[in-house]
Amino acid sequence: MNFNFKHEWIETNIGLMSVLTMLAISVGGLVEIAPLFFIDETIEKVEGVRPYTPLEQRGRDIYQREGCYACHSQMIRPFRDEKLRYGHYSLAAESQYDHPFQWGSKRTGPDLARVGGKYSNEWHVQHMVAPRSMVPESVMPNYPWLLSTPLDISDITNRLKALRKVGVPYSLSQAEYDANVTKFGETVAGQLHIPDAQKNLIEQANFGNYDGDRTGISEMDALVAYLQVLGTMVDFSKYTDDAFVEFR
Repeated sequence: MNFNFKHEWIETNIGLMSVLTMLAISVGGLVEIAPLFFIDETIEKVEGVRPYTPLEQRGRDIYQREGCYACHSQMIRPFRDEKLRYGHYSLAAESQYDHPFQWGSKRTGPDLARVGGKYSNEWHVQHMVAPRSMVPESVMPNYPWLLSTPLDISDITNRLKALRKVGVPYSLSQAEYDANVTKFGETVAGQLHIPDAQKNLIEQANFGNYDGDRTGISEMDALVAYLQVLGTMVDFSKYTDDAFVEFR
């Protein structure tokens, strides 16, 4: 049997080629998706992960607006070199409240999944204003306007309500608040209560003073607050990281 002839005949027959392509995609998709209907949860249970506070969420919005995700991933792969440089590999649970999540993006600069607490607030501010003053080899643009631009908090409640619709447990009712108290504790539940979003944002910004200027709340305050929380929610000493790949 001349298989080469049959292969050429399939490739030159657009209709048949389309049908066989769709069949291959359907089978592949079914194999990938069908198992998900028979498991209760695709995310591992990890203690400590919570939604972002209003200030941290506004910082994440600015992070996305400025395109930071284009050069920085937030996904530590399970390889030895990644572990040595960044720490424990990323867990799916860490990104369960991220919309959109930052896995798989191109890594031009370092991964930021564990950057929280690694540097001081002052370091982050200077790095954003003049990156090469902190990292001489950096190709990152300057972002000085973040320091002088007041943070817009007028729509913070609407932003949180939008995230609530896609499953992030920000609370509106007393019952939802009580559920968050049970799940996250009273302090975190208070931060996640939408009616108090503006008040909570202002209090956190004033207490943290992330940009070093107490005369107002800047976009830099929000961005640094977001960066400083990345990778700090989970106590990784409770989880083994033996499952990594070593290239020889």
